[in-house]
Parts: sequence; structure tokens; C-alpha cells
Amino acid sequence: MTGLPYADRCAAGRVLAESLHHLIGRPGLLVLALPRGGVPVACEVARELGAPLDVLIVRKLGHPRHPEYAIGAIASGGVRVMNPDALPGVRAADVERIVETEQAELQRRERQYRGAAPPLVLHDRAIVLVDDGLATGATMRAAVRAVRQQQPASICVAVPVGAPETCAALEGEADEVVCPARPDPFRAVGYWYQQFAQIQDDEVRSLLAASRQAHAQSEESPDESFRHP
Repeated sequence: MTGLPYADRCAAGRVLAESLHHLIGRPGLLVLALPRGGVPVACEVARELGAPLDVLIVRKLGHPRHPEYAIGAIASGGVRVMNPDALPGVRAADVERIVETEQAELQRRERQYRGAAPPLVLHDRAIVLVDDGLATGATMRAAVRAVRQQQPASICVAVPVGAPETCAALEGEADEVVCPARPDPFRAVGYWYQQFAQIQDDEVRSLLAASRQAHAQSEESPDESFRHP
């Protein structure tokens, strides 16, 4: 199995980047990380592709009794994606309570990671959506739909490891799914990493700042075309 188990998210990002070389030089290329775990992976991808990096905030909606299991997800732009298979026995009131909680966290992360920066402009751009893995795919599905609303030129879902059935399902929503390792049985994303510590907000901000600085230095002037003037 390709590179498994990965040493950490950065190592996984380097392996993933090797599978994305066909995107180098594509006009309007932009790498979007799903925080927090997707950010270290995406930093390596953006560096290899010579592309700018930003974040797309997506929040998993955890099951009321098993929070690690996704019953759905929300994303910036008012996108909500639900997992019908996980909903039997879950009360509508509980769903709305969870959505309210996660919406507040989504907005907090927008402020933490993007500050006063205006909304991203994704229209007619080649978008690479990066996370550290795909289990149920709920958060990535929400991310794809949030991006699709802005009419990008293309959407590539890129992850180092994913459940085979989830990758196959996302191929029906994204223009391309790149996943170098699809173990079966899958178990869980963290199972395929030697180090899988939780990423903190400070680390996310630091990684984003370093990536933006590195990209700006590689250009004659910073690429701000993906932001509103």
C-alpha cells in the first residue's frame, strides 16, 4: 500500500503532491485546505504545485451519541450535507442543536484563520480541495458543493488516504479524485498515520502564513487574484 502508514501529515502531503504533478501550471490553480488536519497536507501540495494556499471552513455534524461519526456537514456559504444512513433514530431537534453549535465554530474559525480578509473568489479557478483523509466523506462532500456554487473551472479532491467506497462516491461530485492509498478495510483516517495529533489553531495560522509568504516570494508580486480587490 502506497506509503502506509504515513509518518505524519507532512509526509502524507509530499506523497500526495507526487500524484498531482499533472496540475502544475494550470491557470488559476488554487489549493484549499480543510482545517485543521488538511492544512499540513495542503502546505506540501501547494509548495510542490507552486500554487497559493487558503482554507475552506467545513464542520462535521457529529452523531448525538457518537460524535466521531458524521451525520452530515456544513460549509461556508450556507451549505448543509446530510448522511441519510446515519439519521434514523436521530431527532430533528438534536440535528438543529448540533448545526447551531457547529455553525458558531465555523464562524469562529473563519475569523481565526482568515481574519478580515474578504471572501474567496473561486469563479473560473482550478480548485484542489485537500484533507488528511476520507472516511464517510461528509465534510469533503460539503466542501465540493460549497465550491461548486461559485462556478470554478474544475474541482479536484486530493487526499493521501481514503475509504475506497467514499472515493468512488466523490468521483460523481468532483471533476477528479486523487487518492494514492485506498486500503480495504479502511477502519479510520488516523489508523494510517504513525503520528496523528490534533492540530491547534496557532499551528494552522502559522502554516498558512508561511505558505503565503513562500508563494509571494516565488512570484514577482503576491498572487492576490483569488481575493476581492
